Amino acid sequence: MEALSEETTERATHVAVKGEAAIKQEFLTTKDAFHGFLDSERLGSKAEKAGENDTLKEKMDPSVEEPEAKKPKLDPEDVKKTEKPDKKRFRGQNKSRPHTKPTTYEEKRLCSSVIQNGECKFGDKCNFYHDAAEYLASKPADIGERCYVYDTFGKCEYGLACRFAKAHTTADLKTMEKAVLVKAYEGRTMVKNSLSKDLQYRLRKRSVTFEKSEEYLKTLCNNKDKKEHQGNGDVCTAEASAGPKEEKEHVSPEKPLPTSPDIQPPVKTLGPLTDADVVKLRPCEKKKVDFRDKLYLAPLTTCGNLPFRRVCKRFGADITCGEMAMCTNLLQGHQSEWALLKRHESEDLFGVQVEGCFPDTMTRCAELINNYTDVDFVDINSGCPIDLVYKKGGGCGLMTRTRKFEQIIKGMNSVLDVPLTVKIRTGVQEKSNIAHKLIGEIKNWGVSMITLHGRSREQRYTKLADWDYISTCAKLACPVPLFGNGDILSYEDAMKARETSVSGVMIARGALIKPWIFTEIKESRHWDISSSERLDILKSFTNFGLEHWGSDTRGVEKTRNFMLEWLSFMCRYIPVGLLERVPQKINERPPYYMGRDYLESLMASQNVEDWIRISEMLLGPVPKNFNFYLNTKLIPTNDFLFM
Repeated sequence: MEALSEETTERATHVAVKGEAAIKQEFLTTKDAFHGFLDSERLGSKAEKAGENDTLKEKMDPSVEEPEAKKPKLDPEDVKKTEKPDKKRFRGQNKSRPHTKPTTYEEKRLCSSVIQNGECKFGDKCNFYHDAAEYLASKPADIGERCYVYDTFGKCEYGLACRFAKAHTTADLKTMEKAVLVKAYEGRTMVKNSLSKDLQYRLRKRSVTFEKSEEYLKTLCNNKDKKEHQGNGDVCTAEASAGPKEEKEHVSPEKPLPTSPDIQPPVKTLGPLTDADVVKLRPCEKKKVDFRDKLYLAPLTTCGNLPFRRVCKRFGADITCGEMAMCTNLLQGHQSEWALLKRHESEDLFGVQVEGCFPDTMTRCAELINNYTDVDFVDINSGCPIDLVYKKGGGCGLMTRTRKFEQIIKGMNSVLDVPLTVKIRTGVQEKSNIAHKLIGEIKNWGVSMITLHGRSREQRYTKLADWDYISTCAKLACPVPLFGNGDILSYEDAMKARETSVSGVMIARGALIKPWIFTEIKESRHWDISSSERLDILKSFTNFGLEHWGSDTRGVEKTRNFMLEWLSFMCRYIPVGLLERVPQKINERPPYYMGRDYLESLMASQNVEDWIRISEMLLGPVPKNFNFYLNTKLIPTNDFLFM
């Protein structure tokens, strides 16, 4: 900071803008001075290169510049005057975001047979390297001298393909192992709920049986209003579309399904007779989970991955939940969807969240999860606002389809041995709350806990969460525990939330902006965390990512992508020591400010280029063809200079 010129350090008189956070005057600056400071430090000693600054400006693509500052909101009456009657609002839809497969960052990879010291089963048809020396000649340079995976577990399964290979490779290109560590972790399962090849094959061939689900679905099809259900595309219609092959395999002479609720399936005669064979598990005998007074990390799409959840567990999160998974994709054995169910051993209270709109698929999915995964609860996402889900009748759409919602909850409850929870919003339309009407019915359908996000689908994040309404709903839900969700960014926000009638709080964006919020809440304090401590948090995430996604080039770049997604939220944090008044509010935008050191200033940047620079501190330089998608924009990094 001492090296800044007078022009750079000049502080313009800052006029308070509505919606901006209040920062001490001595830290405030202008946009040009802020980015000028970051660029001058980045170029540093390399500034003597001829025309480097001019080249940087010439190569700068206007499409990747920092987004414009949000305009202050107008009064509702002014909006009506300026807004066209037929104008469609697509707030937060992110419709132009491209959906492409991850870029391959290696032209040719090393064959796994070389890593495992075996023979390649594809022979001459294999497209990968089999000569280690040839592969190393084209492999990118190592990122560092120490391999986290090798240091932690005693061996690295990626061998020569690891981007830290020098740490565990001998002179004759053999992979080393630490026998003591390998023995310590032998037989220990760090991550559960992986999809086995056998189960995936059976799911794709539709040979997995769902006996409990079929028993429940038969009772629905035999209801008096069966025709009405079929006319509305209800359970019987959806069941038929799920595949006739599956039905034929389920119905067999040896195991006839009941034709009415009064006819019970025959007791199995093979093997010893147990109570479970003759007595159906009652709801009161299901696994009990004490949700009250817990801090619940929300299931966050994209950012709520396993490495991020491990970071939050270290800071005191009590309950964690996997990202939202589509029930149809789980039933079809999609590997990418099953990856959302993975659970680390540190997650002592863990659940999975599923989304669907038909009772048959949701019930079968619940039975599949119950039989093949280790979870403490299952959550139904009936609050997802995105069009892709809502227009199919899932997510928020379930809140307006109460009959279908009831069938889903009762069906899933009948096949689960763990508690069933639901997450809802205040409603669909902005000025029409319906959660209070729905909660009275939901608690009678057998759910163990309800989470209420204090906004409607239409609102998205344009207004503050309605905690008064959440409190009203919590009283209606009693004795079923209800968790509140929305706008919690400090322990003071959490304390105010707990003053209502809620049983606990769920934290979503607050955990993305500052994952140490769980520590702050439990210790009732504001943590003036330093930039070096924040970098250590990112380093922990990096290590967890390399352990989870791999330490080869593909795993490194996958870790980088998820880190950049997280940094797009983390940059909104304002250090406590810079604020005029504490705490920071989640709806307040940070103005341009200089941090107490260079790293703190860099972490405050909302420029994608600066996020990538932070990732390079931990994961090395980005590949030449590296692309990052965020907020509908493609960020091609090879158009910039990175030092």
